[in-house]
Amino acid sequence: MRLKVLLALLVLSLAGQVRADAVGALKDFVREVKSGRAQFSQTVTSPDGARSKSTSGSFEFQRPNQFRFAYAKPFEQLIISDGKKVWIFDPDLNQASSRKMDQALGATPAALLAGTNLERDFELKAQPSSLGLDWVQATPRQVDGGLQSLKIGFKAKELAALEIVDGFGQRSLLRFTAVATNVSLSPERFRFVLPAGADLIEQ
Repeated sequence: MRLKVLLALLVLSLAGQVRADAVGALKDFVREVKSGRAQFSQTVTSPDGARSKSTSGSFEFQRPNQFRFAYAKPFEQLIISDGKKVWIFDPDLNQASSRKMDQALGATPAALLAGTNLERDFELKAQPSSLGLDWVQATPRQVDGGLQSLKIGFKAKELAALEIVDGFGQRSLLRFTAVATNVSLSPERFRFVLPAGADLIEQ
């Protein structure tokens, strides 16, 4: 669950040139892309590598700090930020929780994809290419016990993947497809309305 929160709070040449361009691609993404949507598949692997589970869904964002993760398979879950609060809704439990944005976002994957203060929150370093992608290591400037490492993968200038290792050593790899940037998104996509009869836990 914490790994998903870290996720809610997503959501984008020659050897020497590739390594430098990966950092540039991330900076360009944050500077130039104001909104976007994509499909994603996520694989979470245990620290010993022996167990894994897969999920999939859709991701939408609009700067500053608005995003929507909709997990579809194997279980539904919705994570929405309206720019002031982050909401998590579990349809199976008919239960929602909310946290203030300044408590939930910080140096998280969501801050990379939907935030606006990239270099204030992270130290960026190009990594060797792998899996056909150019990678950037993003190290939080403030220590967060819930996050060991965070890498963003680009294929040319397009956001392609996000790899996260949480404080327990659990690894999560998200791959993005059907990425569309600077699209028109309805404000309603980032508003959460508590369903009738649902419980609400405010943190």
